Amino acid sequence: MKDGMDSTAARQAPERTQEEEFVSRKLIRPSLSAPAPRTEPVSERRERLERTDRAPSSAIRRNGPPEQTHAENYYYQKQIQGKTPVVVVMKDGEEVQGCIEWYDRNCIKVNRGSSSALLIYKPSIRYIYKAGEGKP
Repeated sequence: MKDGMDSTAARQAPERTQEEEFVSRKLIRPSLSAPAPRTEPVSERRERLERTDRAPSSAIRRNGPPEQTHAENYYYQKQIQGKTPVVVVMKDGEEVQGCIEWYDRNCIKVNRGSSSALLIYKPSIRYIYKAGEGKP
């Protein structure tokens, strides 16, 4: 085992004199009574004050209507569950009668009974109404 006195960690720092220990240090503190000089023009300062007096801009801005209200989805679900016969009127005036089998964001599938089912893109639909109610 090595002698612990020879290691550098065990050595003590050299003794300091009282003069070195109690050195007068000047603390620099800002004066709180006098405000710091401003470099911005008076007009900019007024604009900033006017902006802070108003309500926050986020409270003034109104969010637009939601992108999707789910009313369309609700309508399709009701027609699918009830197997309600509907008439789909296309933009070119053609009418397709049948029951809505399923739908997604872009199209609906109309089952026409004895005829083949049709996949109809929503942008080509003018309106839809229930077959028993007559034309709106």
